[in-house]
Amino acid sequence: MISYHSVGRGALIMFCTKCGKNIGNDAVFCQYCGTRQTGAPIYAVPVQRRFVRSRTDKKIAGVCAGVANYLDLDTNMVRLVWLLCVLLGGTGLLAYVIAWIVMPLEPLYLEASPTYTNSTGAQAS
Repeated sequence: MISYHSVGRGALIMFCTKCGKNIGNDAVFCQYCGTRQTGAPIYAVPVQRRFVRSRTDKKIAGVCAGVANYLDLDTNMVRLVWLLCVLLGGTGLLAYVIAWIVMPLEPLYLEASPTYTNSTGAQAS
């Protein structure tokens, strides 16, 4: 719980719940002790969703998994709906092929290899 103290004309001063020091009104962490202030606003950066075919979760081309990731749905549900579109109307197959051609493949993310240094400070391979 954040501790506030009123100082004339409705102005509020915010105090840290751990160390009790005066911190900024919109502070998320105390600059003195580093404690996260409960009840403080959390500034989250929205995740950028990209409309790409999946490299990892794919059965044929990764189109259903890419659509599911973009729409934040279960991959199997998207596959089931797509299958119903193929079986009942036939347009699902054409849409799948078009999406296969149009949607770019998800970028390949490589892990960085650690660099080791020997006792002299030179990089070892």
